[in-house]
This record gives sequence, structure tokens and C-alpha cells, in this order.
Amino acid sequence: MRKSDKIQPANGKLGILIPGMGAVATTFVAGVLAVRQSLAKPIGSLTQMGTIRLGKRTEKRIPHIKDFVPLAHLDQLIFGGWDIFPDNMYEAAVHAGVLEKKLLDQLKPELEAIKPMTAVFDANYVKRLNGVFIKQGHTKMDLAEQLRKDIQSFKTDNQLDRLVMIWCGSTEVYIKAAAVHQTIDAFENGLKTNDPEISPSMIYAYAAIMEYVPFANGAPNLTVDIPAIQELAEKNRVPISGKDFKTGQTLIKTIIAPGLKARMLGLSGWFSTNILGNRDGEVLDEPGSFKSKEVSKLGALEYILQPDVYPDLYKDFYHKIRINYYPPRGDAKEAWDNIDIFGWLGYPMQIKVDFLCRDSILAAPLVLDLALFMDLAARAGMFGIQEWLSFYFKSPMVAKELYPEHDLFIQLKKLKNTLRYMMGEELITHLGIEYYPQD
Repeated sequence: MRKSDKIQPANGKLGILIPGMGAVATTFVAGVLAVRQSLAKPIGSLTQMGTIRLGKRTEKRIPHIKDFVPLAHLDQLIFGGWDIFPDNMYEAAVHAGVLEKKLLDQLKPELEAIKPMTAVFDANYVKRLNGVFIKQGHTKMDLAEQLRKDIQSFKTDNQLDRLVMIWCGSTEVYIKAAAVHQTIDAFENGLKTNDPEISPSMIYAYAAIMEYVPFANGAPNLTVDIPAIQELAEKNRVPISGKDFKTGQTLIKTIIAPGLKARMLGLSGWFSTNILGNRDGEVLDEPGSFKSKEVSKLGALEYILQPDVYPDLYKDFYHKIRINYYPPRGDAKEAWDNIDIFGWLGYPMQIKVDFLCRDSILAAPLVLDLALFMDLAARAGMFGIQEWLSFYFKSPMVAKELYPEHDLFIQLKKLKNTLRYMMGEELITHLGIEYYPQD
């Protein structure tokens, strides 16, 4: 039996549940609806527009990924989720201000039909927001049980075959792994005793995994990056992935830094600043939430450049990150980088990058890809941490004994080779020596 024969077909309807139906979620859902109606193209989505080379270059087999692996089709997707405000998706999308109202009005009936369920929320973890559409419960376990009932009802009411959950909620305050995060028993006891080290996003993750729903974490929150949740995911054979969507500035870093290292160019310092005016910017204006984002964003350069391996080039380089809340900018974030490098004989040079990006526009296709790939992983019998999806995250999760791979190009090779492996195709090494004469 080939490996691909073990993958269950993508029959029926796939539900995508989203905690946090704000700018990213509404841009994602409206975008999928627009593509389904041929109003736009799915730009930025690897699953929809990307190709994969199979076999030797001379064979010229380059199918689209969506035609190579059995992914759910866009017309099979059903959307739902939770939010701390009662607005339906049309109202939330208009308020987010990412997409033009002309487009939203063409999608209005479908967007209005998607209404949030009451959210699990605690202002102690996201201090700049005041949730008004929230669940009540005596314990965090009570809240988890309510979420599980939501998941069950959503699946039944929409006659769904499968579900995935993608966290698109706000960045929570920085939390370090504690004793309550170490085992399933400790975590469940913490839910029953309202342990303050268990954040709302962890409650969502627990509920999802208990319902055998794959969970991807699009924020820098600890969430599924703790032993208890990872143990539970392995026990229940559920895929998990995270953390923090790789969109603007970190995307640029994981493109430029591998190039500097490939050419053995040194780095003295990298200063990064952002101005952002949407709800994410407001949340990150609070020091605790910014700390979570800062830790997520800082790690990429260290792992890519390997200063311990290349001390002459990267030892003690200075790395500074700033995020500034600036309401007039809205979702059109500006990410500015000053990069001080040095080359032959130590002569200094500089690179300046001013990335006038749109945060939710960059994130939306990642939500789509992760939903489809996480569903594929589940149908392929893969569970626990899905490192092959590191391509999508600022701070990729890996097994305890491994360091994360941040190089965007290595991440892409890993992703595509995983797809080849799933389908029983030869892995691509890019050696190419077979094309030339050899003794």
C-alpha cells in the first residue's frame, strides 16, 4: 500500500472555527467567499496558487499543490467562531476597514449569516480590550465544556464531516511555562481550580483537542506550546501547529537573513520598528502583550544566523524591535528596518527596508493554507506538532530536543518534501549531479 492510499479523502464539508473574528478572520472569510464567486484571485495562498516539482527536472511534472494532494475545496468550507463582540462578519469586516465596502457589499448576505458565538475572555490576559459578548462560568473547566458544546453543535447544525480551529484572536500577555502546563492531569486540575497560568487561548486549544479538532495558533501566545497540550494532542492523535503568523516584518527577515548568511556577509545590528493602527496594534501597545510578540519576533535571526557557528560574522549583533500603536494607519502597517552589515575586510554597509504592508491581507492566505493543511495532516494520520508547517509561523514549534528552523527557504523545502512523502513521490534534494557526466 502506498502512503497516499492511507490518506482519507476530503469528502463532505470542512468547518473552520476561528476564535477571534476580527480583521484577520473577516479578511480571510470574505476573501474565500470572493474567490468562490470569481470576484478575486487567492493571491498569497500556497495551497491555491503554488506548484510542486515532482521527479527530475527533465520530466517537467509541476502540478499545482491543490491538484497533487487531496485538499478540501473552497466550496466545501463552512465558517464559524467566537468573538468578544456580537457583530456578524459583515459588520466586523466593515469595522476592521481592511477590505473595500464595495466588495463586502457583494458578499453581504453570506457574511451577515456568519455570527459569532460568545467568547471565552479574561481582560487580565488582553488588557486593552473590553469584551462584552462573553461566556460565564464558575471555573475554566466550565468554560472549556461550553466550548466543547459549541463545537459539537456547530458540527451537527452544519452537517460537517470534519473541523479545524485556527486561533486569530488577540495577543495575550506573556506567560512562561509553569507547573500547571507540564502534564494533562496538572492542566485539567488547573482548569478546575482557575489557575491564573491558564489563558483563554489554552482553554480553546484544550476544548478543540478534546473534540479531536486540529488546532493552529496564529498568535505568539503559549497556547499549544506546552507539554500538557502536546501530550493531549498525541494521546488523542490530533495535529497541532504554531505559533504566530509570519506576515510582515518577520517575513522580510526570514528572506533577507538567509541571503546574508549564504554570502557570508556579517551583521552588526538590525533595528526594526512598526506602526500599526488596527485592534492588534492597540493590544500590542500594552507591555505584557508586546512582550509576547517581542519574544516571538526576536528568535528568527539568532536561529538563522547561528552566531555560535559563525562568531566572526554574527557574534553579539544588536537586535532591537519596536511596535508603535498609530491609529491613523489602520491595518496598513508600516515596517521599517535598518540593517547594518559588513563585508570584505570588515567594510560596513547598510540595507534599508520600508515595507508598507497590509497585515490582514498577508495573514488571510496563511489562515486558509493552515486550515487545509491541518485537515490534510489529520486525514493522513499525522498528529502532535506539525513542524512541516513552520513556513507559516514566526516562532515555529518543534520537538523538545530540536531547535526551530526559521530559514523561509528551508521551511518551504521541508513543506514540499513532506507533501511528496505523503504521496509516495521521490524527495527532492536539488543535488542535480545526475544531469552531468561522472566517472
